[in-house]
Amino acid sequence: MLTDTEGIVLRQVKTSYGRRMILLFSKKYGKISAGTGINERGKGKSSLALRPFTYGRYELFKNRDSYNINGADVLKSYYAIGEDVDKYMNGAYVLEFTERVLEEEVPAPGIFSLLIDFFDLLETRDRGIGTLVLAYQTKVFRYAGVMPQLDRCAVCGQEKPAAGFSIEDGGIICEDCRREMENLERHALIYDVRFGILDILKYFAANPLKKLENIALKGDAGKQLQKIIREYAAYYLDASDLKSEKLI
Repeated sequence: MLTDTEGIVLRQVKTSYGRRMILLFSKKYGKISAGTGINERGKGKSSLALRPFTYGRYELFKNRDSYNINGADVLKSYYAIGEDVDKYMNGAYVLEFTERVLEEEVPAPGIFSLLIDFFDLLETRDRGIGTLVLAYQTKVFRYAGVMPQLDRCAVCGQEKPAAGFSIEDGGIICEDCRREMENLERHALIYDVRFGILDILKYFAANPLKKLENIALKGDAGKQLQKIIREYAAYYLDASDLKSEKLI
């Protein structure tokens, strides 16, 4: 069956006889692996659409067990990302994170649109790139159905002031529950909510990504939030030990 879909290349692997396997985040079919004989180094429109940080439309031949990319067109090329080392490293990390979060052949239109918004902002942003990445990850949690509890204690369910953030319990915890955990010697994966971390998370969750384009977290807040988000993603989405994680 011939079909087409918008998509973004997550990763590609060379195989035999000049062919490659493309891991494509498609809008219509979700994350799929598709073979292709198109030469990436060529100058045709199809070859350009197989390069990193390109949003394209892909013509697929789909049978029961596999996909093949017959042709492709560039809808937008984010070439400026590849010209800046910091942008490239953060963009590569977001692609790897997204790949880990997505399930095979399960459409995720919300995350797809979010990724396009992320690339739009990353291409033109000249500061606070790490903040943009953290905002993207926070919004992915909501689409993936694992958004942390930020309005009430994740243990007792009461609306009390936050005394910490528990990865294992999935959100903020009150002073009484934190004290009980300490009595039980449960200290792992519980973080202080200093530097306005809770307010930042709520703001990320409540606002479109494009509204965050001028926000840049200061050093301590950014580092603390990055640690919490990475631990949370590892615990709930199995998004740990990413190869690109150490580069940003």
